[in-house]
Amino acid sequence: MLSLFSTPADALTFEKLPIVKKSDQWSVQVGEAKKGKDLVKPVKGKFNTYSLKIDKIGEDVDSVKVNLYRNEPNSNTRYSLVSCPPSAPCSKEDPKWAINLARQLNDGNPYRFSNFLLAEKATELEVEIVWTDNNQGRPMKETFTFTNQ
Repeated sequence: MLSLFSTPADALTFEKLPIVKKSDQWSVQVGEAKKGKDLVKPVKGKFNTYSLKIDKIGEDVDSVKVNLYRNEPNSNTRYSLVSCPPSAPCSKEDPKWAINLARQLNDGNPYRFSNFLLAEKATELEVEIVWTDNNQGRPMKETFTFTNQ
């Protein structure tokens, strides 16, 4: 009976926050969720809440898109968590939001999600960043995967 109400041993739980992963181009940080009366709260046995901060630490970019995914146990499918921060609603069909995000990052202002949900049954969080720049002329992608290991 106890196992029905406890978190699975391999569920994604961050023991120490923030956690930062970096490449030559990006810094991605998962941290504690902002708390507030209008923000979602964790629900034991269902989901946790976290924050996300992305900084551009490499070359300037022309456009940027960010996607968050979680996995589902025993499945290859990844489920999207969010596609745009609440502070800057956007539409993937409108390329202006990707250009505006690039300008924001180029100006040194990070991309932030102050509070997002992550199912307790998830064992991976993927942060996918797709961008373009003048040097390459084609989209590039990096994926940062956060796990318990």
